[in-house]
Amino acid sequence: MQILKRQKYHLVGRHSAVKRCRWLHESLVKGRPCYKQKFYGIKTHQCIQMTPVLFNCTQRCLFCWRAQSGDQEIVWNEVEPLSLDSPDEIVENCVRTQIRILSGYKGNPQTDLKKFTEALTPKHVAISLSGEPLLYERLGELIGAFRKKGFTTFLVTNGTMPSELANLGEEPTQLYVSVCASDEKAYKRVCRPQIGRAWEKLNQTLALLPSFKCPTVVRVTLSRGLNMSNIEGYAKTIEKANPTYVEPKAYMHVGFSRLRLGFENMPSHGEIRDFAVRLAHVVGYNVVDESESNRVVLLSRLAKPVRFDLP
Repeated sequence: MQILKRQKYHLVGRHSAVKRCRWLHESLVKGRPCYKQKFYGIKTHQCIQMTPVLFNCTQRCLFCWRAQSGDQEIVWNEVEPLSLDSPDEIVENCVRTQIRILSGYKGNPQTDLKKFTEALTPKHVAISLSGEPLLYERLGELIGAFRKKGFTTFLVTNGTMPSELANLGEEPTQLYVSVCASDEKAYKRVCRPQIGRAWEKLNQTLALLPSFKCPTVVRVTLSRGLNMSNIEGYAKTIEKANPTYVEPKAYMHVGFSRLRLGFENMPSHGEIRDFAVRLAHVVGYNVVDESESNRVVLLSRLAKPVRFDLP
């Protein structure tokens, strides 16, 4: 836990966490928002980055920044379902923790004070910081609890729990599924699933996406020399899901991923854009936006993305 604290994770209750996003700092101090604001209208300085399952996941992706069992010679059960803390407790503690994280910015002469004042009333939550959120058995209730507080919610899942997703109960504002391999062989090598039939379950999840009313996204995290080939394989997967958007995005050499990959595995924005253009051509999507600073490209059949600008 001390290692995570040094990396600025703030434990919330018994199994949740909040972490200040780099782009929260960039937005407050340098006026540089993240791609979610550019694409979807989500104000970076009013966004909480959190997870209800800090230590738990069904995969051990090579490119993931989270601490995995075996890192630092510490071992634990990563696939155990959790429901110890209530959704209301998690929401209240996340907001309280975010405000505490922000407190140091008030005395920074570079801080945009208007943004700082707005930031003290968070409006958005990215349920994506670490782990597989669907291992929190009350995730639908958690989304509902955030919604009652006026939050928009972006949920990121790795797709290995289709039954739980189908029975979520409350849809997020936007649903992401991570697809970071073009076929089953590559998936086992890159994503290293910890449960049986994981590739089959991922494909079941993708088949579910058209049933959601909210916008859906296939997120493709790309690492040089690892998973940037076989465009046709990715295309078959995406066509099955028919998502609102596809987001090819670069692996970033941060956190515990540095134990597994090198700096040379981090692709440039130019490489991501080249991959995205080729993928768009195969699947019949258009390049509708991009963020060079985040090394991400947005593909869609829409002329422009749905935005969630809040007052």
